[in-house]
Amino acid sequence: MNIGLLNLEPKYKNLAIEKLRIYHQAKGDYVENYFALQQYEKVYASSIFTFSKKHIIPAGAICGGSGFNLTTELLPEIDEIKPHLNFGFTSRGCIRKCQFCIVPKKEGYVRPIGNLYDLWDGKTKLITLYDNNILALPQHFENICSEAIHYHITLDFNQGLDHRLLSPWIVGLLKSISHKEYHFAFDHPSYQASVERALALLRGANINRSIWYVLVGFDTTPKEDLERLNLLRKLGQRAFVQRYTRNRHKHFYQAIADWSGFHNLFATKTFEEFLELRSDRIRYREEINDSLLV
Repeated sequence: MNIGLLNLEPKYKNLAIEKLRIYHQAKGDYVENYFALQQYEKVYASSIFTFSKKHIIPAGAICGGSGFNLTTELLPEIDEIKPHLNFGFTSRGCIRKCQFCIVPKKEGYVRPIGNLYDLWDGKTKLITLYDNNILALPQHFENICSEAIHYHITLDFNQGLDHRLLSPWIVGLLKSISHKEYHFAFDHPSYQASVERALALLRGANINRSIWYVLVGFDTTPKEDLERLNLLRKLGQRAFVQRYTRNRHKHFYQAIADWSGFHNLFATKTFEEFLELRSDRIRYREEINDSLLV
């Protein structure tokens, strides 16, 4: 059987697609990434984001992922496959119930589902973890850190760590492992005190700079969103803007996303100075200024 696999967000690794690849290859099927001019007996399409373009999906494709719905699941015999591709989950779920987040509905309450050995190919020195709130499982987190240290593996906590759960002990574990730059989230202005507390704990362990996901356009104003970015800049941190919607205040949010995305410019230039540097943004200056009045 000829199988086509369509990852609608190819810049992101898709765990479901890789499990399907392994499953069908083990059955002796011919499996390849979907190519529109090729004929297939079965096509699987997977999407993470609702805004991804779906028009390229061929008729009759089997679709799944949060970009479609939160209910479609892989068959149990496929879902339990351990791809050993150096990325994936060691835990699922979250203790939080943030209104903007689908994780509680999709994955439920936080729980361990495996360890680094389930992901590791035995050779690489970098594993990317997609766990949504691993710090809510402190013993499991300690076990994961111990495995990483034992096998000299660098960890990348791609989804971010819950800064509200940091403690001297947790920060000590973060300091003990080889790691990519840590990610945290600053989702709302009301978290300012807990963000500053977290940064004090991290600095106490000489973890002086991290990347902070900044949710914008959900229940905050553009002015409040810019204030959070300015605070992170003042505190010597990096930022990554996550837009909840791409329609409201489009040019303002694109501008602050560009500004924070150029880490050197974010560190050395104010937002106003950045706009002066970018001629493509100057023409939207009036609209950007109007956004800040909202």
